[in-house]
Amino acid sequence: MSLIEQAAKRLEELRRAGAQLHEGASVAPHPGGAPDPGAGNVPTPEAVVHALGARAVESAGSPPRGPDTVAAPATQRVGGPVRFVDIDIERLKQRGFVTPDTPKSQIADEFRVIKRPVIWNARAQAPTSIRNRNLVMVTSAVPGEGKTFTAVNLAISVAMEFDSTVLLVDGDVAHPSLPDLLGVPASPGLLDLLTRGSIDVADALIKTNIEKFTILPAGSPHRRATELLASEQMVSLLRELGSRYPDRIIIFDSPPLLATTEARVLAAHMGQVIMVVGANSTTRHAVSQALATVENCDIVLMMLNKASKTDVGDYYGYYADNGPQ
Repeated sequence: MSLIEQAAKRLEELRRAGAQLHEGASVAPHPGGAPDPGAGNVPTPEAVVHALGARAVESAGSPPRGPDTVAAPATQRVGGPVRFVDIDIERLKQRGFVTPDTPKSQIADEFRVIKRPVIWNARAQAPTSIRNRNLVMVTSAVPGEGKTFTAVNLAISVAMEFDSTVLLVDGDVAHPSLPDLLGVPASPGLLDLLTRGSIDVADALIKTNIEKFTILPAGSPHRRATELLASEQMVSLLRELGSRYPDRIIIFDSPPLLATTEARVLAAHMGQVIMVVGANSTTRHAVSQALATVENCDIVLMMLNKASKTDVGDYYGYYADNGPQ
């Protein structure tokens, strides 16, 4: 098929689709170099195809494609720029948090001990009966026991693994702590994903300067937050988050169990619950009440926080003083 026949065929196809020629298309030159008197302003076959192709792109709502423009693959997500936050690592270190640039410290070693059963439970080695095994909720009985401190440290420690990535979700939707602590924007976030169908999960996630560590903020406040967290939309969202990457562990910084209803609703979706207990502060009665609210969860782990002395600290001091063994 000649070039002119190809252009004519393309012209007919696009006319059926409702496309029109651009005005001012280039004039077809005569083979000898002079204009063909009978041709008038007839575009060349190349100009016809280029103009009609550009018109078709415009009619679909996209800008015309220039000669240097590369078409996006059909599977590529079209959305806003990737959200990113540069966490102040030095500030975290000064406040006693685990940081990637200080892998050998007492706090780092303590969370190495804490994260190991969590990772084991989240992996295939654990019993297959554990549902949502990579969804981990960090909570406490009452406020002030250090649940956010624990959730952030655990997330950073897991991110330092060679074969794990971590998503830290600010599940304390009534009193989110991550914006002030890590400098992340408040929204869009978790609650927005449950209320605004126009937002994709990727639009709400925030990448960080800590490798393999991503954050999902709490999102815009909502007066029916408890019902949203208990909804089918939440179940679908957790299914998507939990299955998108096989090496991802999702850690929720949850509200205290006895202070809000949101924590109990979140716990119903979790495969693992870590309850932080403040040394010499949380009463036995409060602990018992809190444990009763999560008794249907597959795995409930207890973590003693604010202890004056730990065995891990003793061993760390021994090895630090004596050097490599």
